[in-house]
Amino acid sequence: MNQRKDLKKSAFWFKRFSGKAYGAFNSMHRVVHISVATGFVLATVPAIGVSAQTKTENQRTLEVTEHDLEEVMVTASRVEIPVNQTAKLVTIITKEQIEQAPVQSIQDLLIYAANIDVVQRGGHGVQSDISIRGGSKDQTAILLNGVNLSNPHTGVYSLDIPVNLSDIERIEIIHGPSALIYGASAFAGGVNIITKKRADSKGYARIESGMHNMRGLEMRGATKLGIATTSLSAGYNSSDGYTDNTDYNLYNVLMQTRLQFRENSKLDLNLGYNDKKYGANSFYTGAFPNQFDHTTRYTSSLKGEFGSKLKFIPILYWFRHHDIFELRRGSENGKNYHRGDTYGTNLIMQYTSKLGSTSLGGELRHEDIMSSVLGKLMVEPHRKYKKYDDRLNSSVTLEHTAMLNHFVMSAGVLMHYNTLEKGKYKFYPSASIAYRPTDAINIYTTWGNSTRLPSFTELYYTTETHESNENLKPERSQSVDLGFKYKNSFISAYITGYLMWGRNIIDWVNKQKEDGRTVSASWNHTEVNTQGAEMGVRFRLGDLVPVLGENASLSLDYARMHQDCDTKGLNSLFKLNYLRDKFVTAFSHHIYKGFSAGWYLRYQKRMGVYKAFENAVEVGKKPYKAYSTLDLKINYQHENLLLHLNLNNIYDTKYNDIGNIPQPGFWLTGGISYTFK
Repeated sequence: MNQRKDLKKSAFWFKRFSGKAYGAFNSMHRVVHISVATGFVLATVPAIGVSAQTKTENQRTLEVTEHDLEEVMVTASRVEIPVNQTAKLVTIITKEQIEQAPVQSIQDLLIYAANIDVVQRGGHGVQSDISIRGGSKDQTAILLNGVNLSNPHTGVYSLDIPVNLSDIERIEIIHGPSALIYGASAFAGGVNIITKKRADSKGYARIESGMHNMRGLEMRGATKLGIATTSLSAGYNSSDGYTDNTDYNLYNVLMQTRLQFRENSKLDLNLGYNDKKYGANSFYTGAFPNQFDHTTRYTSSLKGEFGSKLKFIPILYWFRHHDIFELRRGSENGKNYHRGDTYGTNLIMQYTSKLGSTSLGGELRHEDIMSSVLGKLMVEPHRKYKKYDDRLNSSVTLEHTAMLNHFVMSAGVLMHYNTLEKGKYKFYPSASIAYRPTDAINIYTTWGNSTRLPSFTELYYTTETHESNENLKPERSQSVDLGFKYKNSFISAYITGYLMWGRNIIDWVNKQKEDGRTVSASWNHTEVNTQGAEMGVRFRLGDLVPVLGENASLSLDYARMHQDCDTKGLNSLFKLNYLRDKFVTAFSHHIYKGFSAGWYLRYQKRMGVYKAFENAVEVGKKPYKAYSTLDLKINYQHENLLLHLNLNNIYDTKYNDIGNIPQPGFWLTGGISYTFK
């Protein structure tokens, strides 16, 4: 009860900006419920519906007074920035949207973002490659609460993160090169997963079951003692698989503690554990369909935030990733062992005044790998590991953002150095400008640069079928965006066009050996050029059609892209297998009393071809076919009890996201969850 009273005093509904030049900097660090301001951010939310039957706990219990606030804070970068300074296209997925979606993992959830390419090798979060705007799995930064968890071993494992769906407060997606925001690995964009920090409920429990002997269990507890708020969650998911060698066992554990010293001073500790064991049917080549993988990841981070007008954000982090890969399941022949460690420190300083906001940041990041196949030969082997390599990355960022009447202007630069290119300091500038003539309209343009280091796999993976290249250079990208956003009480819409130029792009290409064999070799392409458009519209149907429920909505999002590249006459294996078209629509509505439903239709067309195999024998090449899927989630809520039924791929579409790997057909699951207040 006291908590609710306190929230009444500090929470407000945002309706419009005051238009004052200093307005965006006057109400920092206040709790704000966004209304009209969502024209900047939530207009770009992908087609994921919000529960039509119930509101969130805060919406049900708070009686808030509307205030004419001049500023709303969002976390769309390493530091919190006002939403009206965000000139990039930003997609935000909220916890309410996650609750309504028929998904079992973050990977499944991101499928419904029209401007993200999710290439799944296995369902339910087993393994997926995430890319933005035609980039590769290694060109998208993955962050947890602003800490970069991108895996230098290979982007295949970047989403091996110890987060359960009930842990997530929201997911933020930045589109386009974002080195100034997320660091050097954000070549094509970044995904920042932000977890819950408050003890809004004492506990949560969910149990789930479904076809293919699918089983799921998730538990979460949270408590607040003095200045400390601590939560602990654990999750388990398993299945016998939807076809041969697609079984899996997945475990997640996440512990978080926040120490709130004062209003503007806090310290967050995160410790996590992720373990995956799964059949990897044709994951990396159809010639060996009986592959198997076992990965383990430990994560830890300590992040502080101190001050208001002058803010300091120090970060320390370390994570370790183990991987045991079996080319032939159960056989020591072709078995690889890898262990990678990444640790580093960040310090970000931000000063805010009537002249704007200036931030200065620095990062030191060390990455290493011990492996049976990757790296340089060790003087003395360590257990199963015979090879080792490491590198040190350092960077400094400087950025200033200012408001002038209806304009928001920002410019900055990243200075980057890594031991891969000794003695070379590279600079990557960025700039943006947004024009907001009214509260409903935002017109913006951005120009940005970024870079990415080769992964250890690209540098060292040499086998009978692959040939590495230790002389690979870092990739570089440059992009220009032009966008428009609109929002009123009934409709929100956005459209963005972009051009992106990639140089020294790394890819695997077919190479003919002297003995007549053809191998996949890592190579720096001369260039890859990308042109595309992203657009979407969302209708809030509650007032127009009350029978559908107060929060009923219809969303339609579409992304179109074209790529071309110069491979110096070599045959690219992946780079031109880009997602040309993706359309996603979602419709969420109330049914009757405690029942609600969310419908999700997805259409995709991928360009390029892949090697087809039958009985582990190559039979030629096939083009990727266009396909569509329809998913449905039905919820029934009675007070703190929630029952759900997921129907995925209702009309049993047969499709491949990559190569020779079939994706799941129709899959029915159901479950029950309870929230302890």
